[in-house]
Amino acid sequence: MIKPKATVKSTVPTATSRRHRAAKPKDTRAGRLLKELTSFYLDSGDFNGLRVHQLAERLGQSWREIKPIAAALIKKELIGILDEKSDVNPAILRVGFEPKETQLRKLDDSILKHTFVYPRLNHLKSVVDPSNYTRRPYLLELALGHPQFSFRSFDLSVLEFYRNDPRYTYENRDIDGLISIRDEFYKSDQMEEKDQILLESFGFSFDKNLNRAVAVFLRYLARLSPEHQQIWKTKELTGKYSLHPDYLNYTIIGDWGQGASIYVAFCTEMHLLNVMADAMGRAPLFRQTFGPYGENKPTRFTSLVRPTLEEFNQFALLLDKMTSDNINKDFFQKDVSMETEEQRADGKIIVRPKGTLNILNKWLRYYFRTSDWQPWDKAFKSLKEVRRLRQQPAHAVDENIFDQKYVKDQRWLVIGAYTALRTLRLMLARDPKVKDAHIEIPDWLEKGLIWTL
Repeated sequence: MIKPKATVKSTVPTATSRRHRAAKPKDTRAGRLLKELTSFYLDSGDFNGLRVHQLAERLGQSWREIKPIAAALIKKELIGILDEKSDVNPAILRVGFEPKETQLRKLDDSILKHTFVYPRLNHLKSVVDPSNYTRRPYLLELALGHPQFSFRSFDLSVLEFYRNDPRYTYENRDIDGLISIRDEFYKSDQMEEKDQILLESFGFSFDKNLNRAVAVFLRYLARLSPEHQQIWKTKELTGKYSLHPDYLNYTIIGDWGQGASIYVAFCTEMHLLNVMADAMGRAPLFRQTFGPYGENKPTRFTSLVRPTLEEFNQFALLLDKMTSDNINKDFFQKDVSMETEEQRADGKIIVRPKGTLNILNKWLRYYFRTSDWQPWDKAFKSLKEVRRLRQQPAHAVDENIFDQKYVKDQRWLVIGAYTALRTLRLMLARDPKVKDAHIEIPDWLEKGLIWTL
């Protein structure tokens, strides 16, 4: 993952600034264990667990003496343990604890030097003082023992604040993204320190109706300034949301996933079409491409962050600029006429340039022979629809209309445009020179492993 150069100071309170509630564990062996464990957890700087042998040293007892006390506290869900079999990084609570029965078995089976102990929510909520985390709701959640890689879902419009502000680097790669203050504004008088934030990673989640939301792990939310934690809190959604499968795979499981977004696939198809044009000895089909994997795609070439007619129209305009406006007439050489003649009512002949889509359509029908033009007819219709929608906003009076239908409309529009490029690639692949070039097609693209959500 690309990491911005800017760094942000930790917002975790220090040991000297943190206060606990008056209610403390009773002065018993279990109480002393909880007190020692809680103090380390809250003062560690990153809400770390304490190694078993370090806990024993702090209490001045052997593990044999501590183990029955720990077992009793695990049963009450007041503490939990993690080892290397539980998680790849047991020093932080990433995703939660295993069942109590599994944890109890590990008191005997685990290699103790790689076993970490944590206070749990049932205990922490009785000793953590929320007033120490005023205006930092996500830092408070970590202090209360919520897993660092548990996520919260937010209305997509929360991204507008950063996308529209040129002082931020805003990257949306459809499945994930990041937000960072630009280098020139970092520690600059032109921007208050509270706004010089870094959100290392965000992804997307979906409800049961496949409505899209922004998803961010608590670990990253907690590092935002208090002011920006409040911005995100106001946009937080309730209800059940599931993480995008590929985002879940590579952030939690460590698997880089099986596919790509349709926006990346679109750019890959465009790149391959130019590679094929070169193999045919022709000029590029598109004047501009956006990287083999969409690494240079426009910021707004992604799912809508606000379902309004204005955003949808802006997307249709961008999509048309990337397709019909982007077609290079030099590709067609002199195979087909670039102009059309029209006779006016007075009999005078007017010569007009043909549109690029019509030139492409004429060239394909001249260059290829097939008994079934239906796939291309459908593809051509999709590209014409993009052009029609691009021209429509010029006649619209009120574009400030909010409706979730625009999310679905955008989805079908980009699916149609992508399918058109894929159809065109499959047609050009039949050219003898393209066949001889043995152009490598990414496996995920061949198999159609493409996310359209």
